[in-house]
Amino acid sequence: MTTDTPSASPVRASGNNVDAPTSVAAPREHFASRLGFILISAGCAIGLGNVWRFPYIAGEYGGAAFILMYLIFLVILGLPVMVMEFAVGRASQRSAAQAFDILQPSRRWHWFSWWAYIGCMLLMMFYTTVCGWMLAYMAKMATGTFDGLDPDGVAGVFGTMLANPSEMVGWMLAVVVIGFFVCSLGLQKGVERITKVMMIALLGVMALLVVRSVTLPGAAEGLEFYLVPDFGKMFAGGLSGFGDAVYAAMGQAFFTLSLGISAMEVFGSRIGKQNSLTGEALRICGLDTAVAILAGLIIFPACFAFAVAPDQGPSLVFVTLPNVFNQMPLGQLWGTLFFVFMSFAALSTIIAVFENLITFTMEKWDLDRKRALARTAVLVTVLSLPCALGFNVLAGITIPGIGDIQSIEDFIVSNNLLPLGSLLYVVFCVSRKGWGWDNFLAEADAGTGMKFPRWARGWLTFGLPALIIIIFIMGYVPKIMMWAGLA
Repeated sequence: MTTDTPSASPVRASGNNVDAPTSVAAPREHFASRLGFILISAGCAIGLGNVWRFPYIAGEYGGAAFILMYLIFLVILGLPVMVMEFAVGRASQRSAAQAFDILQPSRRWHWFSWWAYIGCMLLMMFYTTVCGWMLAYMAKMATGTFDGLDPDGVAGVFGTMLANPSEMVGWMLAVVVIGFFVCSLGLQKGVERITKVMMIALLGVMALLVVRSVTLPGAAEGLEFYLVPDFGKMFAGGLSGFGDAVYAAMGQAFFTLSLGISAMEVFGSRIGKQNSLTGEALRICGLDTAVAILAGLIIFPACFAFAVAPDQGPSLVFVTLPNVFNQMPLGQLWGTLFFVFMSFAALSTIIAVFENLITFTMEKWDLDRKRALARTAVLVTVLSLPCALGFNVLAGITIPGIGDIQSIEDFIVSNNLLPLGSLLYVVFCVSRKGWGWDNFLAEADAGTGMKFPRWARGWLTFGLPALIIIIFIMGYVPKIMMWAGLA
């Protein structure tokens, strides 16, 4: 292993300058390589929203003009919180199950450890089902299910799948089995080794798809729509339209990294102090952004080449793109490769969050990996059933303004746990009642590489919390207006 062995000396890092518990921590397994840490962290961040949300809103709000604004918010909003999660993990050398007690021994933040467990579990309750859709479509595309179908027929395949409880549960179970099998092999031999292969394959498949898409006849119009800066689109609706664009960029920069539920914190606990955390977080944010931008280079040229409207959301992936592949020479091959890429993107997140839940369980209840994995696998399987059945057997369970079970679970995580959890991480790292600014900065800057800007303390203390609160409130505004009958 290239990383340091955890120190046997107690951690001295509380916000009140009080020593942490003096018990000696057991040696902790670290990633075998720096590349493994970067690719696994990026794999956790790279999700399906990179594919079915980012390209669409980028094109809608001005292409490269929107991307520039998104990058600004990524640096001032997403990057600091990611560094904080990594710092908490690396300083404590523990998952969220114990990290806050180690860094703040007064146990004032003890309750926050459960935020991570609940958040990651809720995320898996619907993400296992959505990942199952990707595996299903990879198989359907490879076996020629869409051959000869018109647009209504393609749409019907998705609807038929959702209405079939045995198919939905079957693919969800396949995802659970794959994810926990990888985790059962251990951190280095399973999670790290297999995720590295998947991420490298993902980038290779994306490169092939980009080349195919941008060389299609008529692709130039799609590239222009996506990449040529058009500030007029930002102001098409006046100040209100510009406000929508700003909120879209702010929200995408925030949610794309899945911050606030300690999904990244556990990876920080698996690395040594050779490299500063700001530089590592920048690399991960850059890789996440590159995948999102490349997804647009696949989608827009292909859609414009065949005069198909690039919809947003699941309909883009499961209805629009299969129609595009049906019209494309060797479309079955390119469609299969696309869903291989989508499956790898989803599975990388599944494996990373499963590892987070298993590590939490091991540390919270002092279990070995085998028992922690079994307990977690049973919980994830049982709790994933409502979402898998929420499109058929339990289709009547909805909340006005939010939607079905999958949408409800997504709303709880994305609109509540992520922003509020991120806010709490900021408070923990800058407040004297938490870990404290000096302790955070020392940990973030340990090692070689880019240092965290000391002058940013004011922004993190006042500006960043205000921005997160705005994101949280704006997520509720359309719901409240609908519930009040104003929309």
